[in-house]
Order: sequence, then C-alpha cells, then structure tokens
Amino acid sequence: MTVILDISRLISRIRHATPSGVDRVEMAYARGLLARYGDALAFVAVHPLGGYGRVPRAAALAYLDELERRWASHEDAPARRSLLSVLPQLLALWPTRKGIGEGIGNGSAIYVQASPHHLTKGALVRRILARENARFLCLVHDLIPIEFPEYARPSGAALHRLRMEAVASACEASGGGAIVNSAATGRALAPWLTPGTPVHVALLGTEELPPAEPEPGADGRPYFVCLGTIEPRKNHLLLLHLWRHLAETLPAHEVPRLVVIGRRGWENEQIVDMLERCPALVGHVEELNGCPDARLSALLRGARALLMPSFAEGYGMPVAEALSVGTPVLSSDLPALREVGEDVPDYLDPLDGPGWRAAILDHATRGPLHRAQLARLPGWHNPSWAEHIAIVAGAIEDMRKA
Repeated sequence: MTVILDISRLISRIRHATPSGVDRVEMAYARGLLARYGDALAFVAVHPLGGYGRVPRAAALAYLDELERRWASHEDAPARRSLLSVLPQLLALWPTRKGIGEGIGNGSAIYVQASPHHLTKGALVRRILARENARFLCLVHDLIPIEFPEYARPSGAALHRLRMEAVASACEASGGGAIVNSAATGRALAPWLTPGTPVHVALLGTEELPPAEPEPGADGRPYFVCLGTIEPRKNHLLLLHLWRHLAETLPAHEVPRLVVIGRRGWENEQIVDMLERCPALVGHVEELNGCPDARLSALLRGARALLMPSFAEGYGMPVAEALSVGTPVLSSDLPALREVGEDVPDYLDPLDGPGWRAAILDHATRGPLHRAQLARLPGWHNPSWAEHIAIVAGAIEDMRKA
C-alpha cells in the first residue's frame, strides 16, 4: 500500500516565520503518517511556482525539519521572507513525475489531504487522483464560510462551496472519505456528501508547547490571552469594548492586561481601529501579530485564563493548548468548543458582555469560578495526535479493504 500525503500548504508557507493552525495540522499529518508508514509514505504537492508531482523525499524531510526549527525559534524573524531568499529551497522542493501512479493495478494508493489548499480547483483534484489512481481521504476543518458568510471575506462563501463540491466529487469518484475535526463539523458536512460516504470524527491533537517559565504580568497585574486570527467571528470587539469599560471604571492598577495574539485577518477595520486608536486601551491591551512557540508557551502558562468569545468554530485548538498547560479557559458556548474543552472551561454566550466582565474579574482575582475550574482541570482528556492519526490510519485501512 502507498499512502500519498499532500504538503502543498506547508510549501506555500515557505516565506512565513510563524505557522497558522492549518500549517500545524499538515505538519502533524506529515510527522504522524511518516512514523506509521515510513517508506510507504510519499510526499506530493502542487508547487507554488507551478506543477504537480512527488516531492523529493530528502528535500521534503529537510524542509519539515527546518520549518519546525523556525516555528520553535526564540529569535525575532521577518514576518515574510523575501522570495529571493527562499528560492533555492523552493527549487529543491520542485516536484517530479517519478512515482506518480505507482498504485496502478492494485488500487492500493490512498491520497491524504489535510488542508484546503487548491480544493477550489475541483477539476485539478480529480485529475491528480486519476493520475495517481488513488482514493481520496480529506480532512475538512469547518464549513464556517458557508454557514456564516458574514464572517468570511466577500468571496469566502463561494470559494468554500467550491471546496466542498470538490471534496464531495473526489470522494464519490474515487471511493474516498472524509475526516472531520469535530462531530459539529461532521454534521455540517453531511449534506454535501453522497449518502454512504464514510466520515470519521477525529479531534485534532493538542499542539505540545515547549517547556517555558510562565511569563509574569507587567507591573504585577494579572493578564489574559486571546489567541487566534484577528477577524470578526473571533469576537475581539467584545473584549476590546470590555477592556475599555474596565479602564474607564476601575483604578489603573486593578485593570488586568489583555494580550491579543494573532495575525490580522480580514473585515477587521473596527477591531484594528480600537487597537491602534483607542486611548483607554493604552497600557492595558497588547497586540502580538507574530509570536514564536517559546513565547506563546510562556504567555499561556502565565495567563490567568485564555479568552475565546468566538461566534463560530469548527474546532478550538487554543482551548486545548491552554488546558494542556493548566491554564483556565473562558469560552463561548459552542458545540465544537465543548467537544474540545468538555466540562472544564467556563462557557458563556458570546453576546453576554456583563457575564464576560464578571467571569474575567473573578479569574483575575482568583475567585470562586477560577478555583472551581482549576479543580476540574485534572479530569480533562487531552486529545493527542497519536489518537487522531490512529483514526486516520483506520480510515485508510477501511478504504484499502473496500
């Protein structure tokens, strides 16, 4: 049996210093499937400079190592490297036709894709599967742009429909299936698939953060972390308006700090205006667009709690990351977030400003809510990548036997 892993997303991010959540997922698939299948795993990509094929194994492995070193680095690096500086590496990762279709005749090739990269091009996906004579197994992260188009870029819903159509047609044509990161995502995906298409629920593994000493709060004040791309559905505005209210109604030394970690996304003008122009937030709110893993680990470990007031989520990786290092979580009451956090976080309505204010001040002062959550935290099950990859391997085996 040959397992083919698409690493197009990781190669497309060659110029970036820090990873997105999707980048981390594709890396986890690369490491997990490599550990399980060894030489039977082939790397492929739709290359940023054009063309599809098998990525030379030595170059792929060296690139994975280099990416992980970059992500874990303590050093500040440019947010985007110049194209000229990465060109030698891009050329080393140039795909070759050698090995394409080696599963022909025995039907044993399984093509695994863990990112939405190039899924808007359904015809390309089907051509690749035909050339490889492979069955398609795709991880679907969410259907939020379709379910909540108001939180996506203007063209986001239409593009995501193309992705789901490509997944559905590729699964039907190749006898493939889907992996979903939560039962909530599975329910949203079901209407798009042909009845009988296998769908496997596999919670994403928690990203293991490097050991770090908790970062102390500036001037001794407790602080909270909000982690994720700055975009409307993450509901940063609730927190920023709340922090402005705290700054205007409490003595300065009683206002906890808020650390907003994440790159700036789309449709976020109001959020950016508040971050850049609201005088009341100065000294109380800090924005970090890029945060190496070592600093992120220290910040999460030192935070009084993680705040995640999202309107919609397909999964909740920041929830898992915070709980994994013993940091409490205040989160929106969404099905996908409950799947991850179980009964540990304090769940609130994303529109309940007074409720968020009360919960934040309780955790800031180590009040009853904070102490109760710390008592629940040891009972939380930390989803692992080993568990996730085991489900993926089971899906691969089922497809191989079908």
